[in-house]
Amino acid sequence: MNIGDRLRKERERLGLNQPEFGAIAGVSKTTQFNYEKGDRSPDAEYLAAIAGAGVDVLYVLTGTRSTPDAESLSPRAAALLNNFENMADEDKRAIERLADAVQKPQTQGLTGTK
Repeated sequence: MNIGDRLRKERERLGLNQPEFGAIAGVSKTTQFNYEKGDRSPDAEYLAAIAGAGVDVLYVLTGTRSTPDAESLSPRAAALLNNFENMADEDKRAIERLADAVQKPQTQGLTGTK
């Protein structure tokens, strides 16, 4: 998958068509089409503008998500993550300690300790 493919994927994730997405970044539908087709490469101003609209620019450029993609999580994992994010800090630390205690010996825990 190339930059154009990932850019299209992010546009679709946000539920926007090419003219709408291009307008966010100040480019025409044709320019947006050319970016997604791979005929042209977006510049830094364009990338900054789409980042402000919620695009994962790291993903567009490298293929690596800066945060977990909610679509790639199972419903169970998404619910677990949502519950964790809404816990009090004290409860989060307790969950991290529990995860560290039950992990496999060869892996490093969430809190960075063995």
